[in-house]
Amino acid sequence: QVQLVESGGGLVQTGESLRLSCVASGSIFSIGPMGWYRQAPGKQRELVASITSGGGTNYGDFVRGRFTISRDNAKNTVYLQMDSLKPEDTAAYYCNGFVNRNLYWGQGTQVTVSS
Repeated sequence: QVQLVESGGGLVQTGESLRLSCVASGSIFSIGPMGWYRQAPGKQRELVASITSGGGTNYGDFVRGRFTISRDNAKNTVYLQMDSLKPEDTAAYYCNGFVNRNLYWGQGTQVTVSS
């Protein structure tokens, strides 16, 4: 059974930083692209950032240089460094990943940015 588990969310003030982590565990043979999505109350889930197994990255337009996605393939982990956080970044953040060619999602971690 494959699981993705996020951590690192919390309550911060405007302008502060957070680093989210997502670890894949279980019987893993391969991990392809991984990504972070977020969903605020009453809004659709949206892409924050994604990263291929080779390190190629893609970001949502709203990121604008504030966030950085990275991965450590040896640790089956993807990270999201979030700087210059704004109140509008408040949302539940979910990671996903193609593990053994199947798409898995984590349970989410809450990020709340106060003004």
